[in-house]
Amino acid sequence: MSDVLQFAGVLITIAIVTVGSYASIRATNKIWGKEKGPSRRELDDLRERLEQLQQSMDSVAVEVERISEGQRFTTRLLAERSEGEPLPVAKSSSR
Repeated sequence: MSDVLQFAGVLITIAIVTVGSYASIRATNKIWGKEKGPSRRELDDLRERLEQLQQSMDSVAVEVERISEGQRFTTRLLAERSEGEPLPVAKSSSR
């Protein structure tokens, strides 16, 4: 019977040490901030910055589309001119 009590005592000791170690590690990490996630303010700041980035990307996309539309227009004009009559050459006036 004493062997059973010794075995039970060892198991209880191991359980107490394990739980105590786990709790002290968690408390230490919490105090030192290792388990701390981003704060609400940091998340709001990040969300605002991402929204600004999205708006900037949308603005850039609109401008690129405008540039490409202008390029297509210019290319079409140049193609139409090359098919038609040549452009008149400006005469220089001598003074």
